[in-house]
Amino acid sequence: MAPFLARPDCAGVVVVLAPGDRHWPALRSVGHAKIQTVDGGAERADSVRQGLAALRHRLGDDAWVLVHDAARPCLQAAELAALIDRVRGDQVGGLLAAPLVDTLKRADDSGRVTETVSRERLWRALTPQMFRFGILSHALTNAAQRGIAVTDEAQAVELAGFRPLLVAGSADNIKITLPEDLPRAERILATMQPS
Repeated sequence: MAPFLARPDCAGVVVVLAPGDRHWPALRSVGHAKIQTVDGGAERADSVRQGLAALRHRLGDDAWVLVHDAARPCLQAAELAALIDRVRGDQVGGLLAAPLVDTLKRADDSGRVTETVSRERLWRALTPQMFRFGILSHALTNAAQRGIAVTDEAQAVELAGFRPLLVAGSADNIKITLPEDLPRAERILATMQPS
């Protein structure tokens, strides 16, 4: 949360927690004037909708919101600034992303390669993702009503007929998914400048 809270243009942060979360009360961020918490839902999109619902009474449809995944603790302040600067003038919004550099293989059910997939024009979606409040709210609601489980906000916005802007982000903006991701994140965080 530090890169967001350090920005004077950040009006507030909504932290979406699992109901009954026992870890949040021990964090030093608790009690920060800009932070409020809400309970999340069963899936990521449900949790984002809960967070947006907490803002509905304060924001108009044209206000900007950023959605960031707590599993990505290595966000750099400069990366956040680049996203905001590039997307601020856009009518829809965009997301941090990194171009794919690895060779991609498609596998069959037995784990054998069936083809090599071209990585040309393919990007890894990162967070934060920045969209107009109204567009994002309607896109997530529309996806839920259609029974489509979106894996990020940009996918919901795409399904609503929009084309989000890709903003080059850092490969160090990793998502902690597997146990081996923790030491890598610790190494990255140790080299980062404090916000």
